[in-house]
Amino acid sequence: MTFSIVGRCSETGQLGIAISSSSIAVGARCPWLRAGVGAVASQNVTLPALGPQILDLLEAGHEPAAALDQALARNGYSQYRQVALLDGQGRSALFSGSQALGVHKALAGEQCVAAGNLLASAAVIEALVSAFEQSPGQLAERLLAAMHAAIAAGGEAGPVHSAALKVVGDLTWPMVDLRVDWAEQDPIGELDKLWQAYAPQMQDYLIRALDPTAAPSYGVPGDE
Repeated sequence: MTFSIVGRCSETGQLGIAISSSSIAVGARCPWLRAGVGAVASQNVTLPALGPQILDLLEAGHEPAAALDQALARNGYSQYRQVALLDGQGRSALFSGSQALGVHKALAGEQCVAAGNLLASAAVIEALVSAFEQSPGQLAERLLAAMHAAIAAGGEAGPVHSAALKVVGDLTWPMVDLRVDWAEQDPIGELDKLWQAYAPQMQDYLIRALDPTAAPSYGVPGDE
């Protein structure tokens, strides 16, 4: 039903999540990030509250495993949840409940953790981790490369229809927040197209926010 990769760039400290699902609008419910604090993928039978709660606990100084355990215990029904997370230092924690759907797996790697359920095989998660670890480039590019590798390894047991990519850096808002809420086929390919269009403009949008006097013009009405 869903597979995801949570990753950290050891050079920049950026945190990111790429995720895809057979359900609509996976990016609205499952990826949760806070700059300098952590990144949480909450999936399977999703409880969106787990993401902010775990991030709050991490920000309060709890280690990843303790934050995850406390949030799961607080909300109940943990047997239905699957959660993967990294904190701001790259430490990981993961959980798959006994009622996780179909073939499921969660695996930690170097500066990353991946999880999925209703998979074609457990090798999908291994492909996510391996591709992230071996891919060069910006964090967003490494996350997308991992998602393509997961699809090549079989992906979900059925077709996926939505995908999302989210990255946080030093600022309080995401530097990348791209979503494909529904596609009949290949939402990860569509997400990659969005990234290719957004990447050349990403720094310009940061400049526009931080120093409007230095912002480039895009030639639209009123933009001078």
